[in-house]
Amino acid sequence: MRSTITLGSAVSALTATILVSMAAGTASAQPDTPVTYTGTSADGSRIVSSMTADTRLVTLQVYSAAMDKSIQVDVHRPPGTSQPAPVLYLLGGAGAADAVTWQTQTDVLDFLAEKNVDVVQPIGGDFTYYTDWRAPDPALGVNKWKTFLTEELPPLVDEALNADGRNAIAGLSMAGTSALQLAIAAPGLYRSVAVYSGCAQISDPIGYHFANDVVTKGGGNSANMYGPEGDREWAVNDPYVHADQLRGLNLFISSGSGLPGRWDAPGGPHTLPGTDGWLQQLTIGGGIEAATDFCSHNLKAKLDGLGIAATYDFTPTGTHSWGYWEDAMKRSWPVLATGLGLPA
Repeated sequence: MRSTITLGSAVSALTATILVSMAAGTASAQPDTPVTYTGTSADGSRIVSSMTADTRLVTLQVYSAAMDKSIQVDVHRPPGTSQPAPVLYLLGGAGAADAVTWQTQTDVLDFLAEKNVDVVQPIGGDFTYYTDWRAPDPALGVNKWKTFLTEELPPLVDEALNADGRNAIAGLSMAGTSALQLAIAAPGLYRSVAVYSGCAQISDPIGYHFANDVVTKGGGNSANMYGPEGDREWAVNDPYVHADQLRGLNLFISSGSGLPGRWDAPGGPHTLPGTDGWLQQLTIGGGIEAATDFCSHNLKAKLDGLGIAATYDFTPTGTHSWGYWEDAMKRSWPVLATGLGLPA
């Protein structure tokens, strides 16, 4: 069941959405014997606890040694768990810790319900780009998300879920950038990457200001992430600069034009309530999406020049909002499935 949406705070240039969920979907019956998921890594990262909400939904608390804190990880299990299955890491946007998740805002878990895949959603990392920051931030704390998502969490997931070692990653908005960064940082870990309304470029003046705006909207200081503007760390972590390292991946790149589309009608299921909310979706959401569309076309030109194939999903309309990400995720499934070894 899709949740009701209320007005959240808008963020600029690459932030996820201004949508905030009020309620999650209806859970199914409790299993007769809940499964306990455990696991410990040599670095001290471990599954602290697991809660089985129903036969398919599991909430893990995973201690990150790098960040010295526990991270909530929501897992949606496949129809049958007797045989190993691949894993899809599904990242939210800048508001992922504020109930703004794929589970609360879309029906993609229903779409994936009959696919033989474990869907793993880390909760948290707001405005951090899911990367390793060079310094603690007064507002956003210690962030070592790249370490968590490439070194700490995958072995624990593989052990606890009896996964088969095939992984894909998908992310929207801010996390679209992250999905590309993580795939480059950990060659071979992910076989497919899907980016919905993301921006690969972060080190040129335009891309830097986009990324800086996202971090600033969360109260953070991007100098604590990669240093001041022009620092070499921005280029080191720029997926556009290192696009050649995306070769061999199954890539899906999606964005809308920023013009109003079918999910932007007043009172619609993915439209912010009230006249003010609707106008914000059209103006702020339209502007953000136009910016990410600019980035996505730049990435296409770069990949074309390198002779790297990708599937592109550029739509003539669409604002920076959940209805379009829900549609894009479903359209991306054949690309994700290829890397996961599953039927399209």
